[in-house]
Amino acid sequence: MNHRSTAALLVISALLLLLAAGCTATPQDTKTLDASGPSPADEAYARGLAEYGAANYRIAEERFAEAYALYTGVGDAAKALTARNAIFRANRTYMEYPFDRAAAEAALWERIPGITDAAIAEWLDARAQTIVSENETLYFYDVTGNYLYAHPDEMQKQNERNLDFDYIARYAWSENRSGGSGPYVNPVRYAGVERLEIPHEAFPSSGILKIWFPLPVETDAQRNVTVTNLSAPDFIVAGPFTTGDIGYVYYEVPAEAVNGDLVITADIAFTSYEQIFEDIDPALVGEYNTSDPEYLLYTRSERNIEITDAVREKAREIVGNETNPHLQAQMIYYHIIETYPYSHVPHASLDAREPKVAESTYMFKTGHGDCGTQSLLFSAFCRSLGIPARALGGYQMIIAETPGGHFWSEYYLPGYGWVPNDVTVAEAADWVVLPGEKRTAFKDYYAANLDPARLVIQKNVDAPMDPALPDDAVFFRVVRQVPAVVSDTADYDLDLFCMGCFGISLTAADQ
Repeated sequence: MNHRSTAALLVISALLLLLAAGCTATPQDTKTLDASGPSPADEAYARGLAEYGAANYRIAEERFAEAYALYTGVGDAAKALTARNAIFRANRTYMEYPFDRAAAEAALWERIPGITDAAIAEWLDARAQTIVSENETLYFYDVTGNYLYAHPDEMQKQNERNLDFDYIARYAWSENRSGGSGPYVNPVRYAGVERLEIPHEAFPSSGILKIWFPLPVETDAQRNVTVTNLSAPDFIVAGPFTTGDIGYVYYEVPAEAVNGDLVITADIAFTSYEQIFEDIDPALVGEYNTSDPEYLLYTRSERNIEITDAVREKAREIVGNETNPHLQAQMIYYHIIETYPYSHVPHASLDAREPKVAESTYMFKTGHGDCGTQSLLFSAFCRSLGIPARALGGYQMIIAETPGGHFWSEYYLPGYGWVPNDVTVAEAADWVVLPGEKRTAFKDYYAANLDPARLVIQKNVDAPMDPALPDDAVFFRVVRQVPAVVSDTADYDLDLFCMGCFGISLTAADQ
């Protein structure tokens, strides 16, 4: 999930609105009445909840803002915080949908030369991602990019000079499979710096800044992780953690302790291995221990990997009479490439909306999904068949040397271990003009192999941390590619703003 592509849009929206969205309470959940009846602040908050429930998200945001101001005015900090988070949630629900119909049409005409009125109408009426607020249909910010992803011929025209596919395919088309024994070969040592820089003017004047700062984590293919020279050691409360499900360090920084900009850096290094599982013999795949805790963990439903009856039915349809888990997983991989093309999706809205929609279910029902969503749906299909699967996340350096946010998948085979694949990178072969045999070889490589141009931060989506991320204040909980930054006293969406304050620089040297 590459947040950098949306960060500018989201931050601008947050700064213009100053206050954004987020509350899970209902009028019954939040006891705001006293013996004399509801206060004006309580009434404004209740109206906000009612408007949100009626899908009037922009009006709901205004009502929550009224409640926040009133609660703040009477010094009720607890209720003010609830109202502030409700503002965050309401804004996040609709902020990724900036276009009305006319603006969406204009964007398509500008981006795609020669597009017809009929093609625009078909796309906007039946396939584009939309949300309805105040009975007005609003269109997703990347309505044009997603049209191109869904129409590879048009995408190929625009990528003809802009995408260095020989560079992207340097591992998939290489004949060098040496450099080590077993499935982990061709190690690359990466070293670099993670940097979070929050300008002083963005700071609240009081309170504690809580920061969950991501770090590399040890995996079978990412080893010898080191984290040194962590900034502000006096404010570290937990960590650094580089083993387990997710890598991170947790800070609590008093606002009054920062005189200028807050800069947190970490020197990181790790060895990443190319993973080669292309010679799996289905007959040698062992039996699952279905009582093993890890098997149970990776075959159950989770917040964003949802197993439903419809998912089970579809997975069985995909694999037909095949019973071997490796061959089943391969069939699911190719099915997603062919049936669920890559597209950007409204992650913030999906995370904020109530009732909750799992990202895997969103793609299953709408056909829209990016690298994370594709990986989650792959995992859901596998899990529904009893195949342990998960979505790993962090960064990739396969498209360019600069790290870019990314997710991919793994499924577990007894006797072999965790087998990787990357549906999204594989699909990139459809975005350029290639000879058929090269396109096939590229997709086949990413069906059970993986390049070493990766930085892994978490082994699965929704990986738990201690302390846990607060539901309402954190912009995007499913992944932790950038720091989560939370303040109970900030009067604007600080976590959203800070997405644009983080960066990673890495250099690589062959081992």
